[in-house]
Amino acid sequence: MEASRKLICRQRQVLFFFLLLGFPLTTAGELRRYSVVEEKEGRSFVTNLVKDLGLGQLELSRRGAKVISKGNKLHLQLDQETGDLLLNEKVDREKLCGHTEPCLLSFQVLLDNPLDIFQAELEVTDINDHSPEFLDKEIMLKISESSLPGATFPLKNAQDMDVGQNGIDKYLISSNSYFRVLTRKRSDGKKYPELVLDRALDREEEAELRLTLTAQDGGSLPRSGTTEVHIEVLDINDNAPQFEQLFYKAQIPEDSPIGFLIITVSATDKDIGVNGQISYSLFQVSDGISKTFSIHPLTGEVRLKEHLDFEKTQSYEINIEARDAGTFSGKCTILAQVLDVNDHAPEIILSAFTNSILENLPETMVAVFSVSDLDSGENGKVSCSIQDDLPFFLKPSGENFYTLLSQKPLDRESVAEYNITITVADMGSPILKTQVNLTVQVSDINDNAPIFTQTSYTMFIRENNSPALHIGTISATDSDSGSNAHITYSLLPPHDHQLALASFISINADNGQLFVLRALDYEALQAFEFHVGATDGGSPALSSQALVRMVVLDDNDNAPFVLYPMQNASAPYTELLPRAAEPGYLVTKVVAVDRDSGQNAWLSFQLLKATEPGLFSVWAHNGEVHTSRLLSERDVHKHRLILLVKDNGDPPRSASVTLHVLLVDGFSQPYLPLPEVARDPDHEDSELTLYLVIALASVSSLFLVSVLLFVGVRLCRRAREVSLGGCSVPEGHFPGHLVDVSGTGTLSQSYQYEVCLTGDSGTGEFKYLKPILPNFQDHSFRPEMGENPNSRNDWSFGIQLK
Repeated sequence: MEASRKLICRQRQVLFFFLLLGFPLTTAGELRRYSVVEEKEGRSFVTNLVKDLGLGQLELSRRGAKVISKGNKLHLQLDQETGDLLLNEKVDREKLCGHTEPCLLSFQVLLDNPLDIFQAELEVTDINDHSPEFLDKEIMLKISESSLPGATFPLKNAQDMDVGQNGIDKYLISSNSYFRVLTRKRSDGKKYPELVLDRALDREEEAELRLTLTAQDGGSLPRSGTTEVHIEVLDINDNAPQFEQLFYKAQIPEDSPIGFLIITVSATDKDIGVNGQISYSLFQVSDGISKTFSIHPLTGEVRLKEHLDFEKTQSYEINIEARDAGTFSGKCTILAQVLDVNDHAPEIILSAFTNSILENLPETMVAVFSVSDLDSGENGKVSCSIQDDLPFFLKPSGENFYTLLSQKPLDRESVAEYNITITVADMGSPILKTQVNLTVQVSDINDNAPIFTQTSYTMFIRENNSPALHIGTISATDSDSGSNAHITYSLLPPHDHQLALASFISINADNGQLFVLRALDYEALQAFEFHVGATDGGSPALSSQALVRMVVLDDNDNAPFVLYPMQNASAPYTELLPRAAEPGYLVTKVVAVDRDSGQNAWLSFQLLKATEPGLFSVWAHNGEVHTSRLLSERDVHKHRLILLVKDNGDPPRSASVTLHVLLVDGFSQPYLPLPEVARDPDHEDSELTLYLVIALASVSSLFLVSVLLFVGVRLCRRAREVSLGGCSVPEGHFPGHLVDVSGTGTLSQSYQYEVCLTGDSGTGEFKYLKPILPNFQDHSFRPEMGENPNSRNDWSFGIQLK
């Protein structure tokens, strides 16, 4: 059983092979034909094989019926139960058969047991599902305008995939005045269009035609396709060139560069091709125009050959000829107007100019000038101006003339020079400017007096200076210039006519250097004032003055001077000392002065030599001589003391004073017996004491008269120099161990003294009555020089004997 099945399968395979090769083994009956409409959607019923073949209902399935198509072009399906033969998909007749008519597709029905093959054909019926199509979207035709009416021009036919009456039926042409279309049929039955010329063409009237050619099929619902027919009318030379305008107008800026395109003229020739080729040229022109302008023979561009100048020629007339390849030509004229451009900057011409004007003058003329511009119109209009921040202004003075004036009086000391820029600008576009720079100097007049660098000068000079010593320089400045600023210095007459200033001071007239002509003496003149003048060289000359205060500095050039006891008496002065005096008893006081000042006048006292060195002591700061111990009977009754008075200068100066001290038994108030003159150690008689008393009285009287005379003279001189004012007595101790006497010694104040001599004492006692104080308002205190603010050269004291 299994072997028989394999045999049957092999037989079927061989059968299928021969069927595929198209060699039928057996056939049953006649060829059957069926039909189906193309493009039908879904499954299409072809036939019922059970009925067509006369088979039983189940015979198809029992005998294994199969449907085979050549090349498997048809997708047929056989329903074994019902026997219906169905087409599974939509068929396209054009795809299966192309233009073949009718479209027949063969297939076989194969049955087994026994083997039968039935031949059949399926006709696919065409429907109008395709529109005619032209292979070219555009058909080009060239037809000469000389063609005669009736001429025909075959065109390419359209293609239609449908067949029969669904194929191309006729051709149509869009409405036009020249052509119609005829539908022609070839020997193969295909139809094609043919154009027929109905009216002569004129290329100049219509150079080309665009027609729409339509191919229409014969379907129940006709379909159509179109293409564009482009007809180019070929030219013949039957027209002359013509310009677009007979007259052209052009405006040429005069600053146009060479080669500038002025205008392009254009002529047209209704002919085309060689017949329509036009060349341009200048026609009957003068040498001036031919040198100035050129025209391109092909483009008609008229260009500039050389520069224009509006100021020379304002317009040109240019004739142009256009000629085609034949004998035809046309003419036109160009009217060219030269436009003025702002190509000339304004000009400034100075007619008068003053480069130097005096200061302090009212409105003054500086310059007169004229302006001009070679351009015309707005380009030739100008405006004139200067800087706003200058004291000058422009005043129009007639047509195109201006005057430059000063606006106010000028001050050379503020601004000595002005740079004035005169700007002239036209009103063209772009604006052109011309500038002229003027430099104006302001001349000086003598309107400024010299000014000293200081209102007052203080100068210091040390006494005993060398003659012609330079002590300082005064300086003044003058804002003027030239000779007006040349300053001459001079000494002004002093207000105090007693001061011979010219003998003291000299000034260099050129540079203000001050010189002291002779040596000064501080003790004679401590300070003085004078005025110096500075005079410029202007006319009239201006001057000013300054105060100079000259302060003389002290030198230690005076030795101390002993006022008491007087050293120039004929007999030595003797002080009386009671033997009962206690230690510290004031024996006497040495009074000394120094004409110097400051520390040069600070005096100190020193005991150099004594008969009994341990008996007496001297106070260093005030010159008081005291006892150092009690007196005894062994002490000699006559003692000789030598004191040294020394100042504090550098180097120090000194003076010595000799004191005689006589020891007595005692004093009684208020009378003082005449002291005895100390006897010589070898002579102790009573007459010696009488002589001593007489000598002491004489010396005292002479000393008193001398002191009063000296004080009177000094007071008179002082009254002339300064006025005396009340001062308070300074408090405090003397500095260190020094005391200034009478302002120039070691005492800090001036004193008057009252000397009282008692009858029982041989000692003179000082009673301080009141100080005579100096007036310091005219002197400057200089601590750095070591000066004592209370120092004076004036001193006075009085001695009263009781």
